[in-house]
Amino acid sequence: MPDEQPTAATNRRADPHDLVVDKTGWPPGPWLEEPDRVQWKTAAGVPGLIVRHRRLGHLCGYAAVTHGHPAYGSGYDDVDVRVHGGLTYADRCEADGPICHVPEPGEPDDVWWLGFDCAHAGDRSPGQEAVMRGLELPRLPPWYEEAYRDVAYVRQEVEQLAEQLVAMEADRG
Repeated sequence: MPDEQPTAATNRRADPHDLVVDKTGWPPGPWLEEPDRVQWKTAAGVPGLIVRHRRLGHLCGYAAVTHGHPAYGSGYDDVDVRVHGGLTYADRCEADGPICHVPEPGEPDDVWWLGFDCAHAGDRSPGQEAVMRGLELPRLPPWYEEAYRDVAYVRQEVEQLAEQLVAMEADRG
């Protein structure tokens, strides 16, 4: 995908919000090979972002809206969209953090990020497994199963979130 900017040494442009998560002690899995941060322009035309939680290891997805959009400046509980686990984040770019983007030429940098996380019941957080290793915790029932939400899954959710946000702006007009 040509618009994608994986945060790795091969970036086309330096990203001041780059993120590399220390996965020492994490169990084997796809998270060891995935990027910790991905930025792209969604099919709906708004910035999309995937960021790995530094400590717990699950992925979070975000789509951005610009000033003038009905959701700009809103709290995550005030925006009616359907996304994995519901919205759990709404804010401007983090000055020195990974929840921000490098704007494309002509794209505004004043955006409002709306996002979700994949750390709900039934979601697997590989970093949490490392943190909790050695603790004596009650065993989960045999029928309980957790699923890791990978980059492909989160990207699809971000694309759907972006579509809903663009439709919300069109409906207002």
